[in-house]
Amino acid sequence: MLASLHIYDWLYWVLIIGYIITILSIIGIILSENRNPLKSLAWVTVLLLLPVGGIILYIFFGRSIKNTHMISRRKRRRLRNSVDTSHLVEPPIDNFSDEARLQLMLGRSLTGSRFFAGNEVEIFFEGKEKFDSLCRDLQEAQSYIHLQYYIIEDDTIGNRVKDILIERAKAGVKVRVIYDHIGSIHVKKRFFRAMKEAGIEAHPFFRVAFPPFATRINWRNHRKLCVIDGRVGYIGGMNIADRYIDGGKFGYWRDTHLRITGPAINSLLFSFAVDWNFMGQPLVTEPSSAPSSLSLRAAGMQLITSGPTSEWTNVAFVLLKAIGHAKKRIYIQTPYFLPTESMLRALQAAALSRVDVRVMIPLHSDSKILTHASNSYIYECLRAGIKIYLYEKGMLHSKVVVIDDEFSSVGSTNIDFRSFEHNFECNMMIYSAGVNQRLRHQFLEDQRDSRRVRAAQWRRRPLPQKAMESIVRLLSPIL
Repeated sequence: MLASLHIYDWLYWVLIIGYIITILSIIGIILSENRNPLKSLAWVTVLLLLPVGGIILYIFFGRSIKNTHMISRRKRRRLRNSVDTSHLVEPPIDNFSDEARLQLMLGRSLTGSRFFAGNEVEIFFEGKEKFDSLCRDLQEAQSYIHLQYYIIEDDTIGNRVKDILIERAKAGVKVRVIYDHIGSIHVKKRFFRAMKEAGIEAHPFFRVAFPPFATRINWRNHRKLCVIDGRVGYIGGMNIADRYIDGGKFGYWRDTHLRITGPAINSLLFSFAVDWNFMGQPLVTEPSSAPSSLSLRAAGMQLITSGPTSEWTNVAFVLLKAIGHAKKRIYIQTPYFLPTESMLRALQAAALSRVDVRVMIPLHSDSKILTHASNSYIYECLRAGIKIYLYEKGMLHSKVVVIDDEFSSVGSTNIDFRSFEHNFECNMMIYSAGVNQRLRHQFLEDQRDSRRVRAAQWRRRPLPQKAMESIVRLLSPIL
């Protein structure tokens, strides 16, 4: 009896010592990677506060795939060479302001993305208009359709798009679809099976399955774009789901999406082709021959993609550069506001320099924990003179940055750690006074449906709410 008790005691201490060694080893790995100190501290906090759960969370969500090549250099060159630029008319970069030139050069250094002048832009601020336009363009497809969305729901609009894709595929149009496996994981298999049976090549990005489950679940493809025949492209924040039209449980859903015609479509094609090849599919080289527009309203564009495989946080870098150059105003709309330390300090510095900095977030987002995390940053912003607006009409899902009179950014990237570091994202950086003015006007319209936060009032919010925000704030780098 005593011997068996001694054995159990011995096993108990072996397990305890083994567990401590495991925790310390993981902490050592985290520290050796020289990550962002805030992110490292967040993971250390999780490991210490959630002993067993922390290890599981780290295995699933804490690993890094930075500097992984999504496509070989040979294939990248082949893609770039497939773009016919003989018909394009581009202004020399010297014609831009010093600020714009530096931003364009930064984007080129980060991603290799070219600047394309002469693009026509239609902006959608509501889902119905966007999906009506998208469906019309899909129905007119003659050669190919490349469609990529984080979420494609099996609902009314999802089936409307699916039926059009199936009809076009049966008519001989080459249709390729990328959907994110986690974003669309609750969609029944028969939905995508119907596409495949009609000849559509539909594939999930980073399919989450064992054994590679733990190496894929944290890195999601959040991009939302479409290219049709190389003549028209779409990019923005809207997924394919009814809530973007009827508002879902929020009653109203505000988002922003672009319809583009012009040579910038080449960059959308390139982004899709890289993701398609990364999934193990053959290289796609259908080019665009969209001519440059000579209209005075034509916009210059540069697509910036980013993701966990990138050496740098590409979208964040370009936005930081633009914020640093701001002289008049910075207007930001984002559903979740969990800025990195550098982003927060840049916005504070701009506001303290008397730049008109305004940040608009939803009063209630579709994630309670992210709402708490976002709220934890508000007082720091108010102290520096940043104006915070809480959108009350419904869900604000728009991902827009408007700076001064010419620069704008529209895409899939939220102002949060996950978008900047973990998700595959893409934003169109737009150099156009006309587009800037339209987005700025819409921001002011949305402001009428928002409540401005005052520092004195914000300080008086309930103590339990402050406590919850502070606790969630500790985990914000890994949410």
